[in-house]
Parts: sequence; structure tokens; C-alpha cells
Amino acid sequence: MAAMESLGAYSMKSSTSSSHTNNNNEGINHNIDNTMRDFDSKTIDLCMLSVESVISQGSISSVFKASYYGQDVVVKVLVVEQLCQRAKDSVKKLFDGEVSMWSMLDHPNIIKFVGASRDLCMVSEYLHGGTLKSYLSNAITYLSLKTVIQLALDLARGLSYLHSKDIVHGDVKIENMILDERHQLKIADFGVPRLVSLVQGKMIGQAGRLGCMAPEVRAGKPYDTKCDVYSFGICLWEIYCCKTPFSPPKFANEASTVYNKDLRPEIPKWCPKSLAKIMKRCWSSNPKKRPEMKDVVSSLECIDTSKGGGMTSNDQAHCSCFFH
Repeated sequence: MAAMESLGAYSMKSSTSSSHTNNNNEGINHNIDNTMRDFDSKTIDLCMLSVESVISQGSISSVFKASYYGQDVVVKVLVVEQLCQRAKDSVKKLFDGEVSMWSMLDHPNIIKFVGASRDLCMVSEYLHGGTLKSYLSNAITYLSLKTVIQLALDLARGLSYLHSKDIVHGDVKIENMILDERHQLKIADFGVPRLVSLVQGKMIGQAGRLGCMAPEVRAGKPYDTKCDVYSFGICLWEIYCCKTPFSPPKFANEASTVYNKDLRPEIPKWCPKSLAKIMKRCWSSNPKKRPEMKDVVSSLECIDTSKGGGMTSNDQAHCSCFFH
């Protein structure tokens, strides 16, 4: 598939460039526009899609920022040229199913589907607020409890909606949560993990960030929507503490400890009891003991944020990101 090869070549070339001048951008748009016209269009008018820059790239997928009818969008392309024909057919079948599913979703906390082509290209809305991970990492000060609850509610409501449609996200983590200009959170990539895992020849249980992965998923056991509930509990801790549970230098050892000894992040003693209770219930090692996301939404809505209860600068300095 020439179109896929051209996109792959573009990605590799763009990633080595240290800067993009206006002339370079014009050349990029011209090359990508010609490439995209080669696609067998399914729902999008490819002539109106103008790719502007590379967001990320990998051996099996590339993500671009683009413009579509004047709207900023994200273009995700899955590369399957390295696969045998049988595997390609399987990926395409799953891709069609994911596109069909995504196109029917409509919720304020779910990234909006724009369109797709049959050559494993999906287009979605682009949000200018960046990922939740970058927002938490760049926070100059602590988050107020009101902000913590609002972000948590956005995530919980989005997951509750997906679960009401019998959809398992499978890769719930702060990297996959995107914010708009008003810091409203939207869930992204709920179909991509399944596609990526199939391209890599792995089970979906091996995809995702280890620290957010439910024990049953990590063990390769059958799982359902409750694996997302577990991941939500970890994300809630991260939102409150503005940290991630694992520190990179000790990632392997800590990850092993988590699953061998069934340990969890240490909840700060100053964390409101109502919030701590939600965390603990969500990350229970027993999926049956985890709440439904609709119940998590109700619990979060009942938390009184008028009296504070968020982290302080001093608290944050002593918030352990290690498991105890």
C-alpha cells in the first residue's frame, strides 16, 4: 500500500528535522495531501485533510496534527505492512469494528470521532489543552480539591458512558486523557490499544502502562469493565498527588513488587476520607469488589469541596509515589 509507505517515510523524515520553516510546512502539506488522496475513502473527504506536523510516531503507528474543513484534528495511522496477509485482514476487520463503534459515541467526555479511511486512518478532534499527564507534571502549585474532583468526574463520567455501551477502554491512564482550553477532560484512544496489540501480535492484556494495569489484565486472565475501574483508582491518586506511582529508575522492581505482593500507592493521610475510600474500592485486587463507574460518579458528586481538602505545597513534597 503506497499510501502507508509514503506516510511512514514522511514520519521518519520529519522526526529527524530540528525545525520546520514555512516553506517546509508547505512541502509537508503538499506531500501528505497527495498521499492521503491515495486512500480509499470511507467517511472523510481526504481532499480537505491537510496534515501540518507529526505529534508522535512508532514502528506500528503515526499520529499527526492536521486541519479538516478548517477544524484542527488528530490523524492516527496504523502501519501493517510488516504483517502477513492473514494478520492484515484481522487488523482491518477489527479496525472497521472500532470505527463503527466510535462513530456512534456522543458524550462530552469522549474525544469526538471525525472520520476514517479504509487504510487504517482515523481522524478525531484536536484539543489544545494537552494531556492530563502534562497538565499534572507542569502544575506550578497543588490542585484544589474542587479541581481534583472535577477532573475525576470528567474521567468517571466518560468511563461510565463507555461501560453503559459495553465498551472496555483497556488502557486508562493519564496519558490518554486530553484537556480542552477550559480544562475539561476527554477520554482518547479507547479503540487504539486493541488495534496496536493485534499488530504487535500480543494480547490486549499486555498493552498499556503497567502501573495502571489491573492484576487480572497483567496476568492474562479474562477481564471486563472492572479493569478500567482499577485503572481509574490509580489515575485518581495521580490527579490528587500530581505524581505517578512508579519512578522510572526503579520501575522494574516496583512493578514486580506491585503484582507479587499486591501493593498499592500510599494514600496521603490528609486526603479526604471520602476520596481515599473511592481509591481503595476501585483498586481492589478482586474485580467483583470494585464499584461500577456510575456508582463512582455518584460518590464523587457527593464530596463537599467547599472546605478545601486538596494538597498543600508541603503535603505534596511528602507525598510518596512509592508503593507501601
